This record gives sequence, structure tokens and C-alpha cells, in this order.
Amino acid sequence: MKLTTTRLLLMSLTMLIAAGGALAQDPPPQTEAPAGAGQRPPFALPTQEPQPYDRVITKEAKSKKGLFTVHQVKDKYYYEIPKREFNKEFLWVTQIARTTLGVGYGGQQIGNRVVRWERNGNKIHLRNINYSVVADPKKPIAQAVQAANNDSILMAFPVAAWGPEESAVIDVGRLFSTDVFEFSARQRLSATTLDPSRSYIERISPYPENIEAEASHTYTRITPPAGLGAASPFASGGMGPGSATVVLHYSMVKLPEKPMMPRLFDERVGYFSVSQMDYGRDEHKAPERRYVTRWRLEKKDPNAEISEPVKPIVYWIDSATPTKWVPYMKRGVEKWQKAFEAAGFKNAIVAKLAPTPQQDPDFSPEDARYSVIRWLPSTIENASGPHVHDPRTGEILESDIQYYHNIMNLQRSWYFLQAGPLDPRAHKLPLPDDLMGTLLEYVVAHEVGHTLGFQHNMKASSLYPQDKVRDREWVHKMGHTPTLMDYSRFNYVAQPEDKIDPADLIPGIGPYDLWATMWGYKPISGAQTPDDEKATLDQWAREQDKTPWYRFSTDGAAGSDPGELTEAVGDADAVRSTTLGIKNLQRVSKMLLSATTSEKGDPYDDLSELYGRMLGQWTLELNHVAAIVGGFNTQQKHIGQDGVRFTAIPRTRQMEAVRFLNDNAFVTPTWALDKDVLRRIEPMGALNRVRNAQNSVLNSLLSSARFARLVEQQAIDGDEAYQPADFLADVRKGVWKELDAPQVKTDAYRRNLQRAYLDLANNKLNGAQQSVPAGLPSSFAGLFATSGDERPFYRAELRALNTAVGASLARTTDRATRVHLEGVRDRIAKILDPKFAVTGGSTPTFTIFGFDDVESFLRSLDSCWPDYIVRP
Repeated sequence: MKLTTTRLLLMSLTMLIAAGGALAQDPPPQTEAPAGAGQRPPFALPTQEPQPYDRVITKEAKSKKGLFTVHQVKDKYYYEIPKREFNKEFLWVTQIARTTLGVGYGGQQIGNRVVRWERNGNKIHLRNINYSVVADPKKPIAQAVQAANNDSILMAFPVAAWGPEESAVIDVGRLFSTDVFEFSARQRLSATTLDPSRSYIERISPYPENIEAEASHTYTRITPPAGLGAASPFASGGMGPGSATVVLHYSMVKLPEKPMMPRLFDERVGYFSVSQMDYGRDEHKAPERRYVTRWRLEKKDPNAEISEPVKPIVYWIDSATPTKWVPYMKRGVEKWQKAFEAAGFKNAIVAKLAPTPQQDPDFSPEDARYSVIRWLPSTIENASGPHVHDPRTGEILESDIQYYHNIMNLQRSWYFLQAGPLDPRAHKLPLPDDLMGTLLEYVVAHEVGHTLGFQHNMKASSLYPQDKVRDREWVHKMGHTPTLMDYSRFNYVAQPEDKIDPADLIPGIGPYDLWATMWGYKPISGAQTPDDEKATLDQWAREQDKTPWYRFSTDGAAGSDPGELTEAVGDADAVRSTTLGIKNLQRVSKMLLSATTSEKGDPYDDLSELYGRMLGQWTLELNHVAAIVGGFNTQQKHIGQDGVRFTAIPRTRQMEAVRFLNDNAFVTPTWALDKDVLRRIEPMGALNRVRNAQNSVLNSLLSSARFARLVEQQAIDGDEAYQPADFLADVRKGVWKELDAPQVKTDAYRRNLQRAYLDLANNKLNGAQQSVPAGLPSSFAGLFATSGDERPFYRAELRALNTAVGASLARTTDRATRVHLEGVRDRIAKILDPKFAVTGGSTPTFTIFGFDDVESFLRSLDSCWPDYIVRP
């Protein structure tokens, strides 16, 4: 990836962060419209005075009563707003209901916001309400907060007529048939403009607590002029040039008149949160108050140890879901029942099959009263679990899980590569339905966890003792990871001789899930305010000190804790785990042909795909070892807990990690170079595949961020630290170990690796200095800083390498090796002399937000992004 591409990635991430919203959700739309494109039409409000009621709502009107009465008079729609509903707060949720092929997906969320209807003379204003800045309305400072946070008017409506008991009748056509920026799909779809002449209201249906509306919107996209680039790399389902008609669904749901008492957020427990700057607190600075997002659960019997809830959490399984998978989806939801039992609730969460349109024409998956698991016909290998919550309290009101069809392909590939040697059912493809159903059940349960308020907990997989991951009884009782919310997929550390039950290779509800559900949902007797709960919540959180697998963190140390890596099993000792993982991959390599060639007449597509993913899995596991170098063991702690939060990994473990990589990553993986496989999938490419894999590990290991941490560890810990100069020398000797042999010979794979090393060194010495990418504030400067020692240390390494190469030339008789080594000396001379510096054609190395390389950065997004960000 070029640096300019990375800057685009980071600029888009900055816009995403500014747009807000809970982590691990679908990316929200851009917050700004493209310059000069698709602006809201300058509608002028009619100037006539309100008319008599019966002149507006005529005998032709088709009226439906609900939260508001909705009248349809020919092609006009009117809201009759009761006086009692003015100045009340509603949650407005916009989703895509149906779409043109290739343009977004049904069920995709556009956004949500709090709105309020206000009367202003003979006009009605629809206002957007912001809860990011608050103060106690009884305190004087509330006036200043209100003055600095005036709620914006989204649209103004003339009163068409006054109805009985001072109800206001307004024509809402413009609200649903024009491009209102705050409700528009234009930004999400990367469209240029909305065509009102091809847009219209399909229906508006009122219910007692909500109003559901649908409108067909036709968007157009004009090809951008050459040089202006494409849409954001984060855009999902953007349309191409031309037109697309999508059906948008708008839900307006009345927020609880009695807000739920919020629960204070704690960094030690992995919940999503809502934030407010509370200027009404009696403190010397405005504190940020954060509340966890969670469902409102109240016991039917408050005195019972375990009680059914007054209102359970219900998930509706989309009627479009393939019938054979429905039971597994249901089980995936209801797995969480035992977690809620730890919080004192029985049958707190249930799944039901949604009715078909023929069974119940009024049921709509987009209706904000229903939480629906949507099955989407898409080749994206993904599932995601966003939720909609009350910004005042964090109360989760509704969730729609997106389940993309090709998640099955991803699960099949992962399971075959990670657990295939341990489960006879996976020795042949396709996987049997019972196994695939269980894999789908696992994905559903993970996404439901997000919709219950849980973040990923990437730290969890490193918290069990290493030997327990292979202990049959332990794994049956505790799982191979303490939580379903980690990205610790399938137990690739277990070996066939461990005889782990195949049912236990897949994560389930673990001890962290039980404990964290208790922490977030268990009622605290006698508490009347969030502050009343704080002491009890702190006491519960301190249980992490004696029970390590209750701990939580997800990149809390800016990429420096190897225990927070994704896709890891047993990473308390990544060297040992990767050793065992590679043994299983070697077994998988021997299974590839027989597993993928059972169907005569089919092409070798599965063989090609799984072979590439096998090398990707090899690279992934090796990068878990690279993360040990310059790393820290971390535990989130609060004041009053013993010890520090960050402890440098001992020097001996860091040195062991480098030795392991020299012996495993930087040697040719001959076990993966099966001619019978390679000659079936491509005429050439093996050399590049191996180079790309090894280059990924080398770039991660020699990243600027890692080197800077080593320099600082030396500065603070002295001789106890792994010395940066020793580290670079150890890596050089591993990559170039042939130079010490009595007879020097390098094969094509090793020559590729050594050229990659020189490319990296060239970028370190002659690449552009890192700076804060365009679009990011200067406060990010520290994340892009590199050690001032890096360049001189690399110069010293190249000089030492040049000497070793010169000495080795006398010990080589192989012509290819001699030509290579002579070229190496020429390249070193050019790198060391800036006048001849070669920069073209190489890939810059850099740090993103403190992460070691592009691979680490993209993997880190798994903790705050949809689940399909997987390295190929």
C-alpha cells in the first residue's frame, strides 16, 4: 500500500470518528456533501394561513390513528400531531429497505438521531437534539450550555389546519420526497444528487409508539472528473455512474418518557458507551460522563434471586433466511440466556421467526420496534451487529443484525484451515450441514453480543494458561478462549493426539461473558443514581485481579500488547502456539487436494482459494510472534489497584521470538510448496506468494513503532531490555544466515527475502520522513514519531552486511548466488550514498496510529469495525 493510499484511508477514518456512533457498527455516512453536489432544494414555505380542518382533511382522506394520526388525501400525506406530543423526544432511524442490485443492501442503516416537534406560531419545527453536552437544568450553567448547543431545525412546516384539541395538521411530503441531508442515503451510496421527479412516498403507517414510513428515492451519480479520485475507501455499496432507486425506511419511535437509569462506563469492562460532557458537575473541569449501552431489563419479581424480565429481549429471524439454518440462528441468540442468568434474569433473551408478508402484512423488518437478524444476498464475507440506543442513557432500543450470505464461505475456510486436522467432518468439502449450521450459530451469537452492548475483547485469548488450551476437560468446560467476543476463532493450537471434542473447537459463551453480563445488567439494590452504583461496580471490576480471564482490553496499548492481537489462540505464549499452529497447517497442506477435488468436472477454484488462505494463516500466526518484540503485557487498572498497567516483555522472550522467526518465518516453507498443488492452480506465482508472506512478517518485525519502543525500553530499563542494536543484528543474521556457511548458496526464495530486506532498509534510510497525514490534527503527531536512532542504526547494519557479503563471495561457487551477492553489494552502495538512493518500486514502511504496519492496522480495525476485515 502506498503512503498516499494510507493517507486516504486515515482521512476517511478521521471523518468516520468525527461522525460518531458506537464501535463495531456499520460505518456511518460521510458528514459532508461533495462540493456543489445534490444540495437541498431551496423550498419556500407557503404563506397561506391555516385553513379550516375539513378543507384540508376532506371526505376523501384515508386516515390511520396512532402516535400521530396520518391522513392520505390523494397523493398528499398529513401528520396530525396531538398537543401532548409537542416537545417530546423521538428517535429517528433511517435504513435502506430495498435497493437496486449492487447499490447497498436492504437492512443497511443510514443513521439515527433524536428529534423533537415544536410549535412556533403557525409553523411546526422539527429539531435535531444533541446530547453530547449537558448540564443539570436546575443549575445556572445550564443557560450557557443551552446557548452553546442550540438545537438545529431540520425542517419547518406551515400549519395546514388546526384540528380538535389544538392538534396541528402539516403536509409532510417534503420530508420524505426531497433530499434532507440528515436523513439522506446519498452520502452512503456515493450518489451525486436526488431526483425528486422520480422519488415519492410509498406508505406511512402509524402505531401507538412509532410511525413507520417508506419512500422510493432515485439517486444519480455523475462520473467524477479525471484526477478527483473515487469515493472514500470505507464506502460500502457505493453506486456507479447512472441511476439507482432505493426504498428508504424511516422509523420515528417515541423515547421513554421515564429514561432508564444509566450505568457508569468502566474501561476495565468491555461495553460500548455514550459520552456526555457534563458541565453541571461540581468539579474543576468539565468531566466526560460515559454510560454503558445496554437493554432495559427489570425483574418481574424484584425480590427473587433469578426472575423473568418484565420485557424480554426479542430477536426476530428474517423470514428470508434459508429454512435449514433457522434453528441454528435461534440457538445462536438464545446461547446468551445463561449469561443473563448470571445477572439474575431467566429467559431474558429469545428468538422468534418473523412472519412472512402473507402471514402479517403489517410486520416490517425495518420497523424500529423489532430487532431483526437480516439475511442478505451478498458475496461479502461478513456479519455485523449494530444497535440503536437512547443517547441520554445508553438504553438499547433496537438492533438489526446484518448476516451476509458468503459468511458461510469464510467460516468454511477458517474451520478447514484451523481445525480441519482435528475434526473428521472437515476432511472433505463442502462441510456437512450440521457443522456449517454450528458455525453460523457461532457467528450469530458473536453479533448478538455486540447488540447486547459488548465490544470485542481481544485480550481474552491470552489469559488462559498455555497448557489449558490443549486440555480436553478444561476446553470442554471453559473453552479455548474466555469469551465469544474475542477474535479467537477455532482452536488451531490443539493437536490430534489431544482428542478435543470437535464440538469444543468452536467458541461459546465463556466465563468472561457470564461475568461481564453480570457486571452490566445485574440490578444493584438501593441504588437511585449512577453514582450510587460506582462502589459496587468498582468492587466487581477488581475481581479481575484474582481471575485473569475476566480482564478486558482491545488495543488499549496502541498496538504494543501482543495479547491483544486478533485471530490468535493461546497467545499467552505465541511462540508455542504458533509452533503448534504450523504443525496443523502442515497437516492441512496434505489435505488440500483430497478435500477440494471430490466433485468431478469442477474447476480448481476451491484449491486455489484455500491454498492462498493457508499461506495467509501461516503469515498471521507468525506475526503473532513478531508482536512480542518491543511489546508490553498490560492490564487496565484504576487507582487503588496494585501494580502498573504496562510491563515490558522480558528480554529473553523477545530474543526467543526473533530466533523463532529466523528459524520459521525467514526459511523457505517447503511444506507448503507441493508441486501437485501449485501446477494445478497457476503456471507461476509461488515465489511471489512466499515473498509476500515473508515480507509481511519482516515489515512488522522491523516496523518503526516497534523499534521506537525498543529504544525507549532500553532508556528506561537499561541492560534488562532487549538492546535495539542487538535486535537489528539478530534479524540481519537470520535473513542472511547463508553468509556464515562454509559453502555459500542461496536459492530463489531466499534471494527474494534478502531483496525484500534491502528494500526495507532503503525505505528506512531514504524514504520520506513520516509526518501527520493530511486530514488529521497535529495532536496525532506522537503516533507517527520514529526513533532518531533508526537511520544511523540501519546504516551500521548495512555496513556490517556489506562486509559479510564481501567475505562470503570467496566461498561461493554457485553462479546464481554470486550474481545475487554482487548485486547486493551494488545495492548497498546505492542505499548508503544518497546520490544513488533508489526509492522507486518499493513499498514505504510507516506507522498508523502507533500500529506496526498496514497489516496490524487493518487487523486492529476488527475491534471497532464489521467482522469481515480479514487478511486474505
